[in-house]
Amino acid sequence: MAESTIITGQYVQIDQTPASVGERILARFIDIILMSLYYFSVYAFIGVYMEYIPYAHRISSDSMWILVLVLAAPALLYSLLWELFNHGRSPGKKLLGLRVVMKDGTAPSFNAYLLRWLLLAVDISLSQCIGVLSILLTKNNQRIGDLAAGTLVIKEKNYHRINVTLDEFRHLSVNYRPVFPQAENLSLEQINLINQTLFRYDPERSQRIRELAFKVRQFLRINPPMDDEALLQILTRDYQYYALEEI
Repeated sequence: MAESTIITGQYVQIDQTPASVGERILARFIDIILMSLYYFSVYAFIGVYMEYIPYAHRISSDSMWILVLVLAAPALLYSLLWELFNHGRSPGKKLLGLRVVMKDGTAPSFNAYLLRWLLLAVDISLSQCIGVLSILLTKNNQRIGDLAAGTLVIKEKNYHRINVTLDEFRHLSVNYRPVFPQAENLSLEQINLINQTLFRYDPERSQRIRELAFKVRQFLRINPPMDDEALLQILTRDYQYYALEEI
């Protein structure tokens, strides 16, 4: 299977495997089933409303169209809403272990998600042939919406590898050995918070480092006799060591 080579801002090369056309079609099929179930529920609701609610038949046609559009909006915006609020994963993608990311491995912006959604109409035109052909003919298996938005659909099992904070990899020597194995239990968000705290220089920096180090010691259940700032720096490098092991 083809791989997508990503060069990070720190010039570290990471290879990712794009989702195959079969996986993307299956994920889309699952999403279509869920959207169809929602549409059926809306249709049934309107039918019951019109038949059993007193005076419902007196509602103007304009008001009824507004009601229909409001109820149908979640399905019309299905892909956009799920990917935007579920980290690039619709239910179909999540079930198959797929995720939408930018070509550089970062999380897509709202504009990127919006552009993918707007161009979905082009990709599914002619019974989805255009989108399928685009996926088959492009190097990184991208549909038209992906090409325009600069996104990829990749295997989610590799996603954490391209989101590792790489700023201090240069400090890791070939023979580097982690000091705290517990660092592997830290999340990407926690590491980002540690880095932001360490590299933000203002009058409250020392206090923030002290408070954060206290919470980290409690979370990891470690209490080494060392300076708080040194502890956070070592934990960051240990985390990066374990992240590199998986690449």
